[in-house]
Amino acid sequence: MRKALLAAALGLAVSVTAVRAEPDAAYGAYQRGHYLAAFREATLRLEKNKADAPAMTLLGELYNQGLGVPMSPEKAADWYRLAAERGDAHALAALGLMALDGRGMKKDTAQAKAWLEQAAAKNEPVACHNLALLLLSSAADADLTRAADLLRKASEAEIPDAQHALGVLYLQGRGVPRDPAQAARYFERAARNGSSTGEVEYAILLFNGDGVTKNEAKAARYFRSAAAKGNAIAQNRLARMLAAGRGVPQNKVDAAAWHLLASAQGLADAWLDDALKDMTPEEKTRAEKVAAERLGMR
Repeated sequence: MRKALLAAALGLAVSVTAVRAEPDAAYGAYQRGHYLAAFREATLRLEKNKADAPAMTLLGELYNQGLGVPMSPEKAADWYRLAAERGDAHALAALGLMALDGRGMKKDTAQAKAWLEQAAAKNEPVACHNLALLLLSSAADADLTRAADLLRKASEAEIPDAQHALGVLYLQGRGVPRDPAQAARYFERAARNGSSTGEVEYAILLFNGDGVTKNEAKAARYFRSAAAKGNAIAQNRLARMLAAGRGVPQNKVDAAAWHLLASAQGLADAWLDDALKDMTPEEKTRAEKVAAERLGMR
């Protein structure tokens, strides 16, 4: 779980749109997708003020993602370091992620943790999330409790992976008292923020009536949303519901189509194989066509 969540978090990098409270030419251009203009304005700002940490962070982000300039993790790290030396929380978080991944610098988990600790002390949400993931690998109760606290801060910033991770802790009773109702609330928030894993976890609780009022029809809707995003578990669970007519009208062709997609991702299901074994050749052909169409839509 930690590896998957960390990979998702790496895509967040730094929320540069939140670095400065007041709009300015550099960040305004970045937000509008005018990256060359953002680079130019940030450079002009540094010519006027060589200690402008937010401008340094913006240049780091542009090089980190290759926006308006050739991608260069090394140059990105250099700009982030300059900003971090001046206390910029977003730069510290970015450096922590790069050190964890060995991107633009040598992989160094200890240094990554140190940078994330500094950023988390400033309540930087991405740093809180990733530091929590590092702490979750520990068996110490104090580390688990702190991880939950950090995930709570990241969740308030509406980071869906943090909300999902915190929901899992409440469901398992790790670092927090076991509370399926609280888990359901965090899974639902993660789902609203676009997390397919959040949708799956929330759907499972809805289907079982665990921590939330049982509602198979609603569970099916969340499974379908995650299935459309390519989540194999959601595809499998929706296929089962369609095959059995649970929460949705029975539809074996649709069930077989989702089953094919889940199986293609390595999720086999002997129960579904048996439930769908009496389909006619025509129905199987239709299911294959539907599955191919869905795969092509992603």
